[in-house]
Amino acid sequence: MSGNKPILITMGEPSGIGPEVALAAFRHFGGQVGSHPLRLVGDAAQFPGIDALIPTRAPVTAVPGRPDSANAAAVTEAIETGVSACLAGEAAALVTAPIHKKVLNAGGFAFPGHTEFLAHLTGARRAVMMLASDRLRVVPLTIHMPVAQVPKTITRQAVFDTGEIVLTALRRDFGILNPRLAVAGLNPHAGEDGMLGPEEINVIAPAVAALAARGFHIRGPLSADTMFHEEARKTYDAALCMYHDQALIPIKTLSFWDGVNVTLGLPIVRTSPDHGTALDIAGHGKADARSMIAAVKMAADMANARSR
Repeated sequence: MSGNKPILITMGEPSGIGPEVALAAFRHFGGQVGSHPLRLVGDAAQFPGIDALIPTRAPVTAVPGRPDSANAAAVTEAIETGVSACLAGEAAALVTAPIHKKVLNAGGFAFPGHTEFLAHLTGARRAVMMLASDRLRVVPLTIHMPVAQVPKTITRQAVFDTGEIVLTALRRDFGILNPRLAVAGLNPHAGEDGMLGPEEINVIAPAVAALAARGFHIRGPLSADTMFHEEARKTYDAALCMYHDQALIPIKTLSFWDGVNVTLGLPIVRTSPDHGTALDIAGHGKADARSMIAAVKMAADMANARSR
């Protein structure tokens, strides 16, 4: 039960806009969202004058716009602290500010990004990335890989497992009692009955049928070019797409400033703003905090949904 447990916000890359948007979101909500107090997690120097702070111990020397691998320990410590608190039932949710993956890797970070690290820390079998807003929820089946590698990565098991996680999360985390999932095809016009590619017939359709046989409300494979107009979006609660741009182009067109990155399949609630470290504007007071604000609100809503 999340009750009045705090929601934790990590600092992210201290040389980027993470601390700035985290602090802006904290102030936007007056330090509390609903029944949940907010707590910032990170280097104390990044959050001056804030008492609601869980400080990291690892040293930080932050120069705006100039990330340093020496700060990697503090960045990962903030994430580990937040995850530990959520797993222990001491916090209701975790909101993570953006990290700089290349700099972390140079500092010994062994994971491609936040999602994989969170799965490792929580022991999750499979973590799934969702981008969500009030207008649209999308999940890319494959994420950061060359387009040429996508077809061989799409398997029946991957579609089935990801679809199951998404549908379960729509119920548990978003409070949708009978969630509806639309599944995109890989090829133009969903393969045109096999004329434009076999993946829809051989891979995607069987996985969709298997999920439908479990009692899930699921449709597909559908032609991706007609899935995202206003009328179509009313027919489903989330869309499972086959590759990165197929999912991210529509949501960034509709919700560029207030989209939220949500990790599904974890035993904890985790959200993040849908943007990077923005090193070019760090320290100039120009960062737009709308996505972080939306991420904090969504984390609270998800935590409350889990507690019902």
